[in-house]
Amino acid sequence: MRLIVFALVVLVAGCASSPSPVEPPVTLKRIENAFIIKRVWRHDLGDAASDKYLKLSPLFDKNVIYSADHRGLITAYALDSRDKIWETDIAFQVGSAPSLYNGRLLIGTSAGKLVALDAKNGEILWSAQLGSEVLAAPKVAKGIIVVRCVNGYIYGLDEETGKQIWLHEQIIPALTLRGTSNPVIRDDIVLSAFDNGRLIANNLQTGQVLWQSSIAVPRGTTDLERMVDADADPVVVENVVYAVAFQGRLVAMQLGSGRIIWSRDLESFVGMSIDPYRIYLTDSEGMLWALDRTTGATLWKQDALLRRKPTRPTLHKQYLVVGDFNGYVHWLKRDSGKLVARVRLKDASVTTPSLDETEDLEFPRSNDILVSPIVNEDRLFVIDRHGHMEAFLASYP
Repeated sequence: MRLIVFALVVLVAGCASSPSPVEPPVTLKRIENAFIIKRVWRHDLGDAASDKYLKLSPLFDKNVIYSADHRGLITAYALDSRDKIWETDIAFQVGSAPSLYNGRLLIGTSAGKLVALDAKNGEILWSAQLGSEVLAAPKVAKGIIVVRCVNGYIYGLDEETGKQIWLHEQIIPALTLRGTSNPVIRDDIVLSAFDNGRLIANNLQTGQVLWQSSIAVPRGTTDLERMVDADADPVVVENVVYAVAFQGRLVAMQLGSGRIIWSRDLESFVGMSIDPYRIYLTDSEGMLWALDRTTGATLWKQDALLRRKPTRPTLHKQYLVVGDFNGYVHWLKRDSGKLVARVRLKDASVTTPSLDETEDLEFPRSNDILVSPIVNEDRLFVIDRHGHMEAFLASYP
């Protein structure tokens, strides 16, 4: 049985009592916001992840927000009024963020079930029992649901019924980080990164392995030293796949063949965002990087958020936006990495958020932002691990 040691996550992923067992988080320096940021919306969406390490990102569809909390409550809210449209208890603890396809909400659970609900009224349509806990959001294309389990199984299921079409298994190390990457579907190719450091391409209809490549190779003598989890989502841009692993490397490879175009030693379990020219990545220590997309060369790096557990960068206009472990939301310029603005969730002042070094050292879990900021039309939504969500409008120059 796969062993997940939560103490290890404390040491290497910063998910429990401290972002680092050795050094404290970098203390934030006060900055003057370079543009006006307004808080325009706030609401509590259930209990979200609470004290669990779950990336339960809410889902936006037109004027509706769908949210899931760890207890099994799935809720639909009207975006503007925040009124509850419906709420359903699926009777299982939730493991994954919701996905939406053809009017169905799809939720993975800690009991290894995939549950499908009617997005209009929350009625449970069907459930399918899988091999183990589901932490990755299900993905759907061409009537096939792709679900990744923490035990290394990946399933292709019929969208209408949940019946299994195909199954692929990877052997997973006994000791891993808490979390799994989301599968990515492009055309008829399913891309999945696994905790053994491998990226696998499966055929969407049959599950046949098209190619596989190593993002990282285990090194060292202890299980801790040999961890090579690929928990960050692969990203596909113009038929090039970008993938990264913990204690591994960042690679760019051809989508059709898996041939490596370039690689470099740079590790992450958080992930990256990509624009036409650059890769923006949060590494395992909280350093933010901008890299040339075609060569992997470093363009800039920003160490002002080291060990603050910054999220994967979100692209918003000409800026990057990340949240951190103490409820702060940071804006950086895409071209230089310069920190230009900051707000804090639940803070009375948007323009001059409070800075408390003592509180930072205590690592207050109540403020932790696990999910990357979400862009919805002109608003930027940020949610903390306890389900408190706020929306901001930025008047960019």
